[in-house]
Parts: sequence; structure tokens; C-alpha cells
Amino acid sequence: MSNQVTLARNTNQALGIGQFAIDFLAGSFGPGPSEAVLERNQLFHTDAVLCGVSALALRTNAPTLLRTEALEYPDPHGAAVIGGTAKVKAEKAIVANSSAVREWDSNGTNFGYNPGLGHTAGEFGHNDFYPVVIAACQQRGLDGATALRAMVLLDEIRGRLAEVFSLKTYKIDHVVHGAIASAAVYAALLGGSAEQIESAIGMFVAHYIPWRAIRAGKQLSDSKGASAAISTEAAVLCAKRALAGFVGPKDIFRNPESMFRQFVKTSGDSPFDLVLSHSGDDFAVMGMHFKLGLYEHQSAGALQGCIDLLAANPELAEPGRIARVLIRAYEPAFGIIGDPAKRDPHTRQSADHSMVYIVATLLRKATEANDSIKAAGSDELWQTLMLSPYDYGQEAIQNPATRAIMARIEFEHGGPEYDARYPDGIPTSVVITTDDGRTLDSGLVMYPGGHARNTTADLKAILGKKFAMHGSLGVPDGGDVHALIERLGSLGTMSADQIAAIYDFEVASRPGYE
Repeated sequence: MSNQVTLARNTNQALGIGQFAIDFLAGSFGPGPSEAVLERNQLFHTDAVLCGVSALALRTNAPTLLRTEALEYPDPHGAAVIGGTAKVKAEKAIVANSSAVREWDSNGTNFGYNPGLGHTAGEFGHNDFYPVVIAACQQRGLDGATALRAMVLLDEIRGRLAEVFSLKTYKIDHVVHGAIASAAVYAALLGGSAEQIESAIGMFVAHYIPWRAIRAGKQLSDSKGASAAISTEAAVLCAKRALAGFVGPKDIFRNPESMFRQFVKTSGDSPFDLVLSHSGDDFAVMGMHFKLGLYEHQSAGALQGCIDLLAANPELAEPGRIARVLIRAYEPAFGIIGDPAKRDPHTRQSADHSMVYIVATLLRKATEANDSIKAAGSDELWQTLMLSPYDYGQEAIQNPATRAIMARIEFEHGGPEYDARYPDGIPTSVVITTDDGRTLDSGLVMYPGGHARNTTADLKAILGKKFAMHGSLGVPDGGDVHALIERLGSLGTMSADQIAAIYDFEVASRPGYE
């Protein structure tokens, strides 16, 4: 028996997604996801929540504002926001919590690449949507095993959509795939029928498509970080209305006036076949990547290149030794984080999308840690030089030492040789010229630490450092960071009562970050 279900392009795929979600959650397909899949999803969830906790603690604007807004919508049958148990409208809890986990742009990433099926659309996506599952489980009184299974399902739907339809090609924001998956999984967890899920997906696609305008401009705004949250709020509202009896557009993927067929002309079919896994190891989440700190994922290859060069040439960490840095990478990395406007970032949202700033900050931290990293290997360097939220505060953005290194960095498009290797990897090379004229070349980096196909990094050790970093920022001084990490890491064995209280912990208040 196959471990996959194919929703063919000549079928009603919205209805098919609905039925698949219901059957998957009911365990109708058999053995279900392997332990490796469940463990990986649990790690991504822990990563996301801890990113959110630190974003709230440092009083970042959008998460703080949306959390305050959510608390203005009490609902005894609703869901909780991070940092308490007070129940609010589910969609308000979700917009607040999803905004928090996404704010730093430090949680997981997918690249929509599945060459085995020929599904290589290469759409981005991020693990921003787990609050949808927690909210639904809190509303229904469901346990952690159900929550974890639903997170696998949500990542499967959005991840497979990212493999077959490139939203960015048409200037549509990548959060659409996650919103579609959120509508389906939320409605399924609340007992919706396949027809109701079809209505929810149809409503979202017909009414709420976001453009990538939120990611354009010289200095980016709150809309960039909150995009997934805002679209998911809309998707959950669509699901709630469908569950209440509202009938939305049917068969939306084949609808001739929908987004999908407007951008990809067909004779009546959907633009793609959709293949969804229900059992075994081959789930979309297994191809998703961890960020080993706070940085735009397109810069991961350059960071690994610098770390490799520092490990092999520790003298590079001595102040003044680096005369020039040349980075070569692929499109879309060059276009997104090589934008000339981002050579002079003034906001955190622009700094974390600036290749020159990200790399210069890592190299500046290396000079500050010079003595302690002289014998360090790659894993130790990832942990010691890990980029944190404080590396993107206003003081850090204007740091003269960072700015001096930025002036020595050149960023070039690597051309067809590099482009052809994306999105299989993150093809990047770094060449550092020293003050005495030596040229040190990282060679082509394809699978940096955190990448799903990286086999050399000690991922759990580096993630342990990252979890502790965000957790230490997130809990009050003297709080038990490791207890919080362990709590989140036990998601799959939690009772319904424990899921109800999963966000019931004190969040620190560390004003003055911005």
C-alpha cells in the first residue's frame, strides 16, 4: 500500500484536501508518521515557541500590539495567548501567537523542492502556523499526540503546495500556502466535514490573497513579520464561518477566476497534481531547515562559509586581519538580501534581510570572541557566534565596527552555475582577502548547518544553544529555562489538560530593545 495520496489536477483538490485532513487525523491511513517525523516536528514547534517567547519579552512591536489586541476579545470557549491561560477568540490568539513566533525570522524554513516527484516549484515557507493547532486543540480538549499529528499534517499540506506552485513568481506572498493548510487543519480538528473545509479554503483564496508588497521597500515594516499571522487569522475566520454554515466558492483550484488559474492558464484543470504523505518517513517536514540563530535563511550558506574559514584560519578573528570579503550566491538570494537599499539598513526587519549586515555582524562577533574561538570547530563556532535578537537592535545596527566590515564586503550574483543548484541547496561561496594579501576560499557551500541535507553539523547541540538563548531572554531572570524547553519538548505526550496550559508561564519584560 502506498504511503501517499495523489490529488490529481483534474479533481476537486480543495475537497480532496479536506477529506485527506479528516482521514489523516482519524488515523484511517494506517501506521501514520514515523517517530523521526514526529521528533522533527516537535523540534520545530519548540524552536518556534521559544522564538515567540523572546520576541514578546523584548517587547517587539507587532507581537506586543497583537497580544494586547487579543486580550480585548475574551471567549471562554477560545484559546490562550503565549504567557497565560486567559481564553480569547481563537483567531485573535492565533494572530498574536503566530506573529510572535515569526517576528525574529528565526524559525524553520522550507524551499518547496521535491525532485523525486519532479515537484520543484521552489516556494519559500516557514513554520509559523503551529499556533493554529494549539488553539484548535485547546478549544476541543485534545491531547498532545493529536496536536503533534496535526502539526505534521499542516506542514505536509503547506509544504507540498510549496513544491508545486511558486507564489513568489507572481508576486504573491508565500504565506498563502500556510493559510490554506491552516484553514483545512483547524476545521478538521474542530470536526468539520470535507465540504466545510472546501468552503473555508475557497473563501480564503477568493477573498484574502496577500501580495509581496509587504516585503518591498527600502526599510521593511511590521507587515513583513506579521504576514503569516494576519493571513492565518483570516483563514481561521473562514474556517469558523464554514463550520457555522457559510458556503464559500467550490473547487477553488480549478475555478477559472481563481488566483491559481489566472497565473497558470489551463484548459480546465488545476495547474498541478498534489501528492500528500500519510505514513512513513517521507513527509514535507523532513525537508525543512532550521535556522541556527537569527538571520534570513538565504544567508545561511555565507554564514557557513565564514565559519568554515574561521575554523581553518583562526587568525581571521584578530582585529584588522580581514581586508575584503567577496560573497557569491544565487538568485533569489542576490535579489532579496543583496538589494542595494539593504547595504544601509536602519530597521531590524531590513537588517535581517541584508547579506552584508548579517555576515559583517558574525565577523564582528568573531573579533570580539577572538581568544575563545582559536581552537573552535564549526559546531562550536555556530554556538559561540550565534546571531541573537540583540544583534539587530538599534545600537547593533549602527555599531561602527560592523559598519566598517560591511564596507569591505562585496556581494555578487554567482550566475547560472549557482542558480542551477538552488533550491536543492543554498549555493554560496565566500572569499576572504587578508591584510597581508592572502586569499582564502570557502569553496561552494551547498548544505550549511541547519539544512535538511546537512550531515556534518551537530544539529541538536546547536539547537540546544539556540533554545537556551531564546528561552533565557524569554523567561524572567532566575526562571527555569530548561524546564520550559523540556515542557515544549514533551508535546507529543501531553494530556489535554497540559495542552490547555502549554502557554501558561511567565514571560519576561525587557523593555528598551528597539
